[in-house]
Amino acid sequence: MQRILSSQLTHQVGATVRIAGWVHRRRLLKSVAFLIVRDAAGLAQVVVTDPAVRVVVESLPEETVVEVVGTVVANATAPAGVELAEPTVRPLGPPAVPPPFDLYRPALTATLPTQLDHAPAALRHPTRSAALRISAAAVAGFRAALDARGFVEIHTPKVVASSTESGANVFALDWFGRPAYLAQSPQFYKQLMVGVFERVYEVGPVFRAEPHDTVRHLAQYTSLDVELGFVADHRDVMAVLRETLAGMLAEVAARAGGALATLGLALPEVPAEIPAVHFTEALKIAGAPADEPDLAPAHERALGEWALREHGSGFLFVTGYPMAKRPFYTHPDPARPTHSNGFDLLFRGMELVTGGQRLHRHEDYLAALAARGEPVEPYAGYVDAFRHGMPPHGGFAIGLERFVARLTGAANVREVTAFPRDLHRLTP
Repeated sequence: MQRILSSQLTHQVGATVRIAGWVHRRRLLKSVAFLIVRDAAGLAQVVVTDPAVRVVVESLPEETVVEVVGTVVANATAPAGVELAEPTVRPLGPPAVPPPFDLYRPALTATLPTQLDHAPAALRHPTRSAALRISAAAVAGFRAALDARGFVEIHTPKVVASSTESGANVFALDWFGRPAYLAQSPQFYKQLMVGVFERVYEVGPVFRAEPHDTVRHLAQYTSLDVELGFVADHRDVMAVLRETLAGMLAEVAARAGGALATLGLALPEVPAEIPAVHFTEALKIAGAPADEPDLAPAHERALGEWALREHGSGFLFVTGYPMAKRPFYTHPDPARPTHSNGFDLLFRGMELVTGGQRLHRHEDYLAALAARGEPVEPYAGYVDAFRHGMPPHGGFAIGLERFVARLTGAANVREVTAFPRDLHRLTP
């Protein structure tokens, strides 16, 4: 008899079926016992009246893996309106050691550090696994939206010879006796691949050795990177980003409806045109000094509130960041050279995406590096490629975990990360 999932039981009323999963909860009443089995699709209720089967159920602690064969009957009070009757229950392994928290309760009551210390068990809780399902659906939507627009998925090195990519601190390692570093970003490589495919994207890990100890930062996270050629300026990049976000949310709705229901979430609308303000105007809205070089988290929150109040949008573009705060490869605004053709996208009052137009002429790169007092040699393999002809181009990067955290309302990005890596955590 082929195993079926709990979600398929509603179509099997009257049939004898086989399910398998984890003991989610047992309710041992005087005349009847209820066994709740959890599998990848949800929960199934098993009604036990046979004394011999009850003895088996009583011996199986929560999280023990079991197989159940029984007859599907309708019961409006059971999960999905059906349950299994007259079952046989067979353990598929030894009795489990219960984790240090109850996974059958509606919410995990353990502290976040305890959950992270016992992540393989904590992630089984429906609320934790729901966030990961949303994450998977968002990545599927990211890929689908870009595939439909002629982008090609690429895979770039995560070990590099130079630590000069974005200005962030890097993790050093030994590469057969030579110094090497974990990549902070695929930025240089995705630009170079515009010279091959014109439109490219990547889903992959990036590493930042920044000593941040906040609810929004990780030392390793998943970056959704995009780069496209033949743009007029950064506004073409922003348009693609808008379509990408809409595709991601549409796929979350299509693929992760159950996860959204588990978390009680309604997805935000992506406006047909996301509101945008120039950095200088953003400072005024946020009540920041006019000479402030960047937006602080408090400024981002104020801007998020303003966008929601004035435009009914959870998304807001901030354009024209000062060149001094942007990487050397950023294209300046031709009308205001001290400001850039770069942007951030704020989502619910927090920076989610950084992007912009890049330089594309070899001589501009030489001038940009010279203006910052940096030698060309460490960047030679990157900069030399622009001697061979590159179109005007630009791109952006979305932090996946931060996106899911903002989407779900998680207070800490670690709540939506399976095995977070940060300043303090390298296990499990």
